[in-house]
Amino acid sequence: MNAVLIALLLLPLAGAALTLAPAGPDPAAADRRALRLGTAVTGAVLLLTVALAAWFDHARPAEMQAVTDVSWIPAIGVRLHLGVDGISLPLVVLTALLTFLCAVYSTRRLPSGEGVPSARSFVGLLLLLEVGMLATFVVLDLVLFFLAFEIVLIPMYFLIARWGGGQKVPAANRFILYTLLGSAVMLLGFLLIGTKAGTFDMTRLAAAHGSGLSHTTQVLAALCIGIGLAVKAPAWPLHSWLPDAHTSAPTVGSVLLAGVLLKMGTYGLVRVLLPIVPGGTATLAPYLGALAAVGVVYGALACLALVRPGAKGDLKRLIAFSSVGHMGFVLLGIASLTPVGVNGALFANIAHGLITGLLFFVVGALKDRYGTADLDTLAGATGAALYGRAPRIGALLAFAAVASLGLPGLAGFWGELLAMFGAFDPAAGLSRPAFLTYMVIAGLGTLLTAAYLLLVVKRVCMGDPEQPAVASDIPDLRAYEAVSWTPLAALTLLAGLWPALLLGLSDPAVKHLLGGG
Repeated sequence: MNAVLIALLLLPLAGAALTLAPAGPDPAAADRRALRLGTAVTGAVLLLTVALAAWFDHARPAEMQAVTDVSWIPAIGVRLHLGVDGISLPLVVLTALLTFLCAVYSTRRLPSGEGVPSARSFVGLLLLLEVGMLATFVVLDLVLFFLAFEIVLIPMYFLIARWGGGQKVPAANRFILYTLLGSAVMLLGFLLIGTKAGTFDMTRLAAAHGSGLSHTTQVLAALCIGIGLAVKAPAWPLHSWLPDAHTSAPTVGSVLLAGVLLKMGTYGLVRVLLPIVPGGTATLAPYLGALAAVGVVYGALACLALVRPGAKGDLKRLIAFSSVGHMGFVLLGIASLTPVGVNGALFANIAHGLITGLLFFVVGALKDRYGTADLDTLAGATGAALYGRAPRIGALLAFAAVASLGLPGLAGFWGELLAMFGAFDPAAGLSRPAFLTYMVIAGLGTLLTAAYLLLVVKRVCMGDPEQPAVASDIPDLRAYEAVSWTPLAALTLLAGLWPALLLGLSDPAVKHLLGGG
């Protein structure tokens, strides 16, 4: 099974290399071949992840499986160490699924025009991005984790700067500046751990569970690594790169940015901080919880400000701010340092990827049809009336909105509920009154979240279809859109009705990480 894991990384890397081959005399034909190549390669990667999930021993989710462990840079003890457990496997499958759906969507809706690079360039960057995203979730060496974490930056930068819209270059510059500075600080923490512990191997460091590292070392390392990961998460107040990046990114860029890249930060907190520097993490956990609670409310208030009539709020920007709030629940669950809270954080990670990916797909389709994502322009005086003009798209938007606000029976409910349960009874040594306060603040955030999402549904989906609008005759759901979006809607429902599908994988692995056994 380790060969499958290696193939997951080599296949998209080989596909990206193929896009550099000579294009031939017809650029249009070369672009069509490249788009088909991207769909085929990402489809093959998805099939490999499904095979990996099928072969995974569900009786031992706390153990690393499909392991490859060979020496890579002996001089500094870096090893090519790969593996998956119940924490990383769902994220690997989610990454492969979203990348494949983006490749399918791009065969019909790739941005084009003067100054926009070829589809070959797009496919090459998309496949390189997939390599970095998958590698982040399967590497088990701190140096390799850092490299994988950085690989995604350049492809995403160019996806925003070259295929985006609006103020795309400044948005891309801010994205890479924030993430690079955060990564530089994170690297300092990795080097501190590696030099003090004598190894960069994440499994050996997790098994030691902080032994051999002084409390001061653990606090410094946790602070440096936590800052770097919090930028990517994104945690308030290190989130300010996110709204501009989402607003300017093309649809597939927004889907992957929200669905996968944000998860790399929260995954790192669980995989690195909790088991490797538990003492330092416990010292910083109350501060992380406070930032998380503020982020939940801040994100919701920002969305309420954008959704009110006359605010000229961009729908993509609104969803970006909603991600700040939703990831606040993830961070709150992690900060509780309890199995319940961390399991809730991991569940919310997957749920957010499915739901927000669907939201960005639908909003991208609205922007294609109306030529804008501005709420005031879309809604007009009487509402965009999607229920009357494009009922299938309207239904999908409403479905994604109620899933995002945490309606019971859909994926968004369980993660946020478990995260607040974790805050209700945090780990020993943490201040229960403080975490109860965070829980109450987060609970207020859920009410505000419901308010702005229901306002979005009212303004965009309801109204009189007979009244004049920006575009009164818009096409409803197209075939390629249905193919790209239906899996996300179906999995959102499945995860909501059958939460044990994910929790059964993550719970033993989380207890193993927290216990250090």
